[in-house]
Amino acid sequence: MRHNQNIRCIHLSSLLICFLFYCCKSRDYITYYNKVNEIDSIYRVAKQPEKAIKKYKKLFRKYRPLNQERIEEYENYIRSSDKYGKNFGGQKSLYRLIPLIAPYWRYKKEDKEFIKLYKKYGIDSVNIEQAVARWESKHDKILIDSFVIAFARDQYGERINNSDRVENDLKNAELLKWTFENHGYPSMQKIGLYHKDTFMPMSVLLLHMADYDEYYPYFKTKILEYVRSGECPPVHYAAMVDRNNIHHKIPYTYGVYQGYQNIKDSAKVNRNRKSIGLPSLKYRNKIAKDFSDSLKTK
Repeated sequence: MRHNQNIRCIHLSSLLICFLFYCCKSRDYITYYNKVNEIDSIYRVAKQPEKAIKKYKKLFRKYRPLNQERIEEYENYIRSSDKYGKNFGGQKSLYRLIPLIAPYWRYKKEDKEFIKLYKKYGIDSVNIEQAVARWESKHDKILIDSFVIAFARDQYGERINNSDRVENDLKNAELLKWTFENHGYPSMQKIGLYHKDTFMPMSVLLLHMADYDEYYPYFKTKILEYVRSGECPPVHYAAMVDRNNIHHKIPYTYGVYQGYQNIKDSAKVNRNRKSIGLPSLKYRNKIAKDFSDSLKTK
């Protein structure tokens, strides 16, 4: 009897773990992105950092944190928590941040305040370097080799010769389709951003997929799935869609590109932006200005 009860308990525990794992994996990150935009405005506009810290803490319990370019929500949460004496999880959270900044480590290592923060909690630059090395060791080497070739193809001859450009783009389209179907989205967490001296911004390849109507419908549908899973930044998807709009001489869907000559209805564009987790046009400009100002002070 006791043996049967133990088996039932193990079975129920296994089911619970699988259920929790499924829930965590299946969360829609568009909700996450919109929540981050809301919290960021509390920090950036309302100037209420302690309120923002509380909301971020709650959000990061529910979602695996990201650290989006320019907003840098998880890093700002940690920095603000440290500044205001709030518990952010200490070393555990600092190590959790490393894979998120690791793609930019060749530049991030020059951030003295970042290194100083880690040292404050007993993590020196050698420890960070080791953690970055562990992150790199988990990358898919076969995928990296494939995309090093893809990015060389993408920029071959500076994309001047039309026939070469089209031939190379179509090869990359097939590589992306094969990768999606066999490995999922080739995010920076899978292949990094740099391989030696090769710069591999996936946004560039996606942008060029907008030029081919025989492939574009597939990518428009498929990449949206990766936006929802938190693997593809929504701005990369939006840029691809808006570029295709330009080809067809229709107004921007998301208004990614600077200038408003192709935005006919800003309220509609803002609704579209929110539907994939992007901030409003006005708030996008606020973030861009703050980012530009921060570069001037460095």
